[in-house]
Amino acid sequence: MRQVILDTETTGIDPKDGHRLVEIGAIEMINRRFTGRTYHQYINPERHIDAEVVAVHGIDNAKIANEPVFAQIADEFWAFIDGAELVIHNAPFDVGFIDHELGMLNKQRKSPALGPVRDHCAILDTLPMARKMHPGQRNSLDALCKRYAIDNGHRVLHGALLDSEILAEVYLAMTGGQTALTLDAASASEQAQADVSSEGLSIQRLALTPGQLRVVRPSADEQAAHKAKCEAHQLNWFEGAASDA
Repeated sequence: MRQVILDTETTGIDPKDGHRLVEIGAIEMINRRFTGRTYHQYINPERHIDAEVVAVHGIDNAKIANEPVFAQIADEFWAFIDGAELVIHNAPFDVGFIDHELGMLNKQRKSPALGPVRDHCAILDTLPMARKMHPGQRNSLDALCKRYAIDNGHRVLHGALLDSEILAEVYLAMTGGQTALTLDAASASEQAQADVSSEGLSIQRLALTPGQLRVVRPSADEQAAHKAKCEAHQLNWFEGAASDA
C-alpha cells in the first residue's frame, strides 16, 4: 500500500476567509516502509500573514516572498499524492485548504483540472482514530507523542515536513508499533511484535502454536483448601456488614 503522510501550514484557519497555504510537507511510505521520497515546498500565499499565525509556524511574508505561488507547484505536488492514501491529523483542515487552492487554480486554467482530493486519494484521519482509541484524553500531535514515547523535543514551531515526520512515527505506533521498517519482511512474522500501549509501555506479543502451553489443574487437596478459604472470606464479610449496620 502506498501512503503519503501529509501536513500543511496556512495563513489562517478558514480558506473561506481568503486564507491560503504557505507550506506543504509530505513523506511517502509503501507497505509501512519509508521510501526516502519526500515533498516539501514553501508557497507564496499572495496575501499578508497575520502576526499571531507567524507565532505558530514562524513563516512570515519575508520568508516566502521569493517562493513560488501555488499555481507554479500544483502539478508536481499533485503527482506526488495522486492515488495514495493520505494520512493526515485533522484531515478536513488540510484537505479543505488543498481543495480550495485546486479550485482556484482550475478556474484559472480550466485544463487539466486537478482534484478534488477525495476523488483521487483515500484519506485516513488520525485524529478521530486517536479519539476512538483514547476517549476523553487530549489527542493533539504533541499529546500523542507523549503517550507513545516519541521524541518531539526538536519541535519548537509547527512545520509541515517536521510534523509529517512526527505524524508518521505516531501513526506507526498507533497501528502496530514495530513494523517492517526495522524487520526483514521474510522474518517479520517469525519475530515477536512489539506494540505500544495507551500508557506508552512496550507490550511484547509472543507467537505461540497450539500445544505449547501446559494446562495444570488443581489437585483435590488444593480445591478443598480453596473452598475453605472462600467460605471463611464470606463469613468475615457477613460479620463485618452486621457490625457496620
